[in-house]
Amino acid sequence: QVQLVESGGGLVQTGGSLRLSCAASGNIDRITDMGWYRQAPGKQRESVATMSPTGSTGYLDSVKGRFTISRDNAKNTVSLQMNSLKPEDTAVYYCNVKLRRSGSWWFDTYWGQGTQVTVSS
Repeated sequence: QVQLVESGGGLVQTGGSLRLSCAASGNIDRITDMGWYRQAPGKQRESVATMSPTGSTGYLDSVKGRFTISRDNAKNTVSLQMNSLKPEDTAVYYCNVKLRRSGSWWFDTYWGQGTQVTVSS
């Protein structure tokens, strides 16, 4: 069984910072891409930031220069440092991990439980 546990959401004023973290645990053989998605009320879930095992990154245009994704391959963790937050960043943030469980031949996508980020104006 695999679990993704997120932490770090909360309420912050415009211009503030938050750091989200996600830890994957369980019978994991290998992790490939790790990332963060978000979903605001009434909107579709969107990809915010992704990172490959070798460190290649991709960002949503609206967060470039403000958000930074990082990962610790030894600890199976991924983090998202969010600076200069804006009210439009308000959403539930989900970590997303593609991994292969021990004894399995294929890769599956797993989601964290979601953490609320609220940016007040």
